[in-house]
Formats: sequence, structure tokens, C-alpha cells
Amino acid sequence: MSFRKIAGLRSLVTGASGGIGRAIAVELARQGSRVVLLARREEALVAVAEEIRAGGGTAEWVAGDVTDSGARRAALDRAIEKFGGLDVLVNNAGVGATGRFDMAEPERLRKVFEINFFAAAEFIREALPLLRQGHRPIVVNIASVLGHRAGSRMSEYSASKFALRGLSQALRTELYPLGIDVLVVSPGTTTTEFFDNVVGGGGTTGWPHWGAVSAETVARATVRAIRLGRHEIIPNFPAWCLSLVNRLFPRLIDEAMNLYG
Repeated sequence: MSFRKIAGLRSLVTGASGGIGRAIAVELARQGSRVVLLARREEALVAVAEEIRAGGGTAEWVAGDVTDSGARRAALDRAIEKFGGLDVLVNNAGVGATGRFDMAEPERLRKVFEINFFAAAEFIREALPLLRQGHRPIVVNIASVLGHRAGSRMSEYSASKFALRGLSQALRTELYPLGIDVLVVSPGTTTTEFFDNVVGGGGTTGWPHWGAVSAETVARATVRAIRLGRHEIIPNFPAWCLSLVNRLFPRLIDEAMNLYG
């Protein structure tokens, strides 16, 4: 665990036009980090940047798709041009998918993995030369409690978050000699646009979503974890309980999930 000051850090946040990504970018800037915002929605990005600047913070933005290597390169170049480098990479951009696996087209699985896993993995690879030169550098991957315990009718999404957690665990040891930390944030239900933007229109999960927290709550917990050098957090008490019970009594959670299969 290594303490770091947020003030002065140079950060890049993907999926920063709304939800958790926006909230993390605003919180980082509020605590003194200079931030590059990356997302597809240009108008929303401008609004976030203006909000940060109005609060006395520093923000730049790049409109583009995180699955596009050109957009990722443009965001890294913006960090170099405006801030002289990069200390914090937050891989937040993601997409959900709901509905039965056997009723979905194969393209749904591939799209979810392209956004939730491959884009994040390649962004880490591309950012490493900058992070190696950074000050107390850290990679922050926004996963999900469904990367601890998969949920029925969210098979593709759950699998992508399991993959992201697995990559993060491996990279944490690989990057340790380089002085680069890796933090995994695994939120539970959060009050964002998540279920308004699922892939394929596969319907609902069927199971209840208890104890939703705000994106701002997740953001505050995330920035605190960056500051404290944590390895993984679940910033939602019901989600933390689900993870704990699944570790201790996995058959019990299996039986509960079977009700919604």
C-alpha cells in the first residue's frame, strides 16, 4: 500500500461523458489532478470539462471511441501536450448486455469484450511508456461485482469483468518492478445510464438490484483508493456482502441465481 497525493497528478479517464467516469473525472479534478477526458459524446465531454474548469480545475477532452487505437493515441498525445505526461489511467468505458446467452447473436459477446476488455487491455499497453515515466503511476480498471460473482442474464458482461479482474491481478505483479500500481474497482448497482445503453436489447436481468449507490459515491471511494494505494475495492455494501457470501457459501448464491435463470 503506497500513499500518493492526488494534487498535481496527470490523469486520463475513459467513458468520462457520464456516469461513474464523469464522476471520477470531476472528483480527481476537485482534488487537484489535471484530467484528460475521453468518450464518444463530444457535447457531453465539453460540459464535463466546463464543469471542472468552473470549479477551478484543469481538464482537456478528446472525443472518440475507446476501441479505436487512434482515439486512444490522441488522448495520450493530449496528456503529453498539455500536461507533459501521465500518472493515472482510469479504464472506465464499458457497455452492458442483458438477456439469455442462448438467445443472443455472437456479435453481442464480441462487442462487449471489445469495449469492456480489449480496449482497456490495449490502452494499458499503449500507456505503459508514459506511466513508466510518471509520478507514482497507477492503472485503475473499473470492473464490477459481477466479476466476482456472475449474474444470470448478464453472461457476456460478467465474463468481460472477470477477464478484466484477471488481467489486473496478473499485471499488478508484472508492473510492480516498474513502480506502477493496479487498482480494480468493482461497483455494485449504481444509479447511472447503464441499463439504458445495453447491447442488443436483450431485456432485463430478472433479479433485483438492491442498494444502489450514486456515481459520486463510487468516485469518492475510487479516488480515496488511488490515494491510499489499494488493490481492489467494492464500493457498495450489498455488493460486498454478495461477494463475501459467494466466497463462503457459493451453493447458496447458485440456488438464489437459479430462481432468475
